[in-house]
Amino acid sequence: MSADDLRWKKSSKSEPERNCVEVAFAGESVCARDSKTPETGHLSFGASNWRTFLHGIRQGRFDRGERYRAYLRA
Repeated sequence: MSADDLRWKKSSKSEPERNCVEVAFAGESVCARDSKTPETGHLSFGASNWRTFLHGIRQGRFDRGERYRAYLRA
């Protein structure tokens, strides 16, 4: 299945001028790509790895600290 055949979704919380990731579901895989440059390709993850990644996000493992959050608010 090509990237053009997938149904890509972007977070409803994303802002037009901010970095955002789009995701698509392809059978047992989850695909992710940069919404600003979708032509550069995508990464595919197994469902288990994707769940682990989402759990890490919810736990704050990838947070960059207050300085980064202040930058995003600017």
